[in-house]
Amino acid sequence: MFYSITGKVVAIEETFAAVECSGIAFQCMTTLNTLSKIAKTGETVTLYTYLNVREDAMDLFGFYTQQELACFKQLISVSGVGPKAALAVLSQLSPDKLALCVASGDVKSITQAQGVGPKIAQRIVLELKDKLSKSLSSEDFSAAEAFAVSSAPSNSNLSEAVEALVMLGYSRSEAASAISKLDNKLPAEELIRLALKALI
Repeated sequence: MFYSITGKVVAIEETFAAVECSGIAFQCMTTLNTLSKIAKTGETVTLYTYLNVREDAMDLFGFYTQQELACFKQLISVSGVGPKAALAVLSQLSPDKLALCVASGDVKSITQAQGVGPKIAQRIVLELKDKLSKSLSSEDFSAAEAFAVSSAPSNSNLSEAVEALVMLGYSRSEAASAISKLDNKLPAEELIRLALKALI
């Protein structure tokens, strides 16, 4: 329903930012990562939003980047993961780090999020990895890009980085193209960071 909201930040609390637009202040529940990018009250900010409608309430969530919003939507699609847990995970891990955790099966890093236990973390990895594999198998990409991603069987950094970028909302061809231009000896996390710079 709402794509984004742009306005003046009138309040910043531990779990939300209030953004005033046309005389109305919208309370946007958000992550520590987004709050850290909002320097102070009084400045103008754009937050990408998600409206969660429940039987007894409507909650508006706002994120500084579209990648963080995409990750939030992916997380709440996992059975047993609600908005509160999703915010906790994204407060602990940036979108690129979360994508890398899913691609590499790093459950331990996800459990560092407040209130997220091993069972939920394992479910996040399993379900999101499964969704990734289904989406990857359904998309075409060029032979050159495929070669770049599949090179060096002993080095899985390229494929992990591509899967992570797909989780952030990029198509497989976009991700593979960006990764293929980078040094394949770099760690997966560095590949993701550099590819994001090129894609944004």
